[in-house]
Amino acid sequence: MSKKLLEGVKVIELANFIAAATAGRFLADQGATVIKVESAKGDPLRFTAPSEGRPLDWHENTTWELENANKLNISINTKSEEGRDALFALLEDADVLITNWRQGPLERQGLDYESLKKRFPKLVYAICTGYGENGPDKNLPGFDFTAFFARGGYLETLRQKSGLPMNVVPGTGDHNVGMNLAAGILAALYHARETGQGEKVESSLFETAVFNLGMAIQAAQYKDIGKAFPIDSSDYDNPLLSSWPTKEGRYIQTCMPNYNQYFKVFIATIGHPELADDERYFPIQNLQANGLGPELHKLISETFKTRTVEEWRTPLVEADIPFSLAQSLTDILDDPQAWDNDCFTAFEYENGNTRTLVHQPVRFAEQGKPVYTRGRFPGEDGPEILRQHGYSQERIDKMLADGSLYVWSE
Repeated sequence: MSKKLLEGVKVIELANFIAAATAGRFLADQGATVIKVESAKGDPLRFTAPSEGRPLDWHENTTWELENANKLNISINTKSEEGRDALFALLEDADVLITNWRQGPLERQGLDYESLKKRFPKLVYAICTGYGENGPDKNLPGFDFTAFFARGGYLETLRQKSGLPMNVVPGTGDHNVGMNLAAGILAALYHARETGQGEKVESSLFETAVFNLGMAIQAAQYKDIGKAFPIDSSDYDNPLLSSWPTKEGRYIQTCMPNYNQYFKVFIATIGHPELADDERYFPIQNLQANGLGPELHKLISETFKTRTVEEWRTPLVEADIPFSLAQSLTDILDDPQAWDNDCFTAFEYENGNTRTLVHQPVRFAEQGKPVYTRGRFPGEDGPEILRQHGYSQERIDKMLADGSLYVWSE
């Protein structure tokens, strides 16, 4: 295997939960040395298992692996003088700092960008927040349920007009933000290597959601054209952008954004060739002028109910209609497309259990398959990391005794 893409890059991750950790995980996967700084209490992410429907077991913590595989871990009390000194020792030769701390704590401990750039001018300083660094709500606590899904427009846009907002899954918005942050870090890291000047990189849950829904948000300016979200799927401007119930109660989603391109082929494929040349339904301008979108939607929906998913698959594939079964999470675990593209790895825990773990979604041709090493326990690598930074064993023992350095044990 060739040299890892980021081998030789050193990253300090001063962050908890998911978004910032996602960026750190990406850099670690590409060969960077990522040192996660964790408090003695433990990252709150270590305790979220009951909310996710899995066992609360630090020795088999699938969420922790997803966000923190391939990293080292040191647990220091940054509020103590010795702990803060240790953190600055780690930063002396670091290329990147990733954090999701709020501005107040960062400033109180001298860890804000303006303070650190004076001491470490080449450092790439990456921060992710809930709502961005400016504005009246910049200091609010931000999670993807609130700052991304709710404030960012997902819940009100993606629900049926007649129904509740959709259920949301933790980590979805965070993963978006983390990968955005990683992209910014790489651009700033290139700049730092070329010029010797560091940079501050920022992304947030709210800003990412606004970008993700950018097409719909921009279109919302044209209030006299189209329909405002939320919309029932039966009333879409283009009824071919819908989910259809099948005979066994599953759903098939179709996507034909250019109605006029697909309508004739699609309507014949599902068994209604007599409508292909019906000027009431084609082109889309006639459909909309006649107000027949809901009627066409009902006809298609009733037609799909007459066959199973498997019975629909062949004709839709042969007609080159863009579609997919609405898969459950357990469907995805068994999806050969996911396995063949290295979305997953079979990971064996020390307790003997083998679990399916998810890789990040970027592949490199010359790097080989992604490698998964388990996320570390709090402070597991701390003494060795400090030894590598010139700390004597005597000083390390003193820090362990006074609590400025911590190593987790059973």
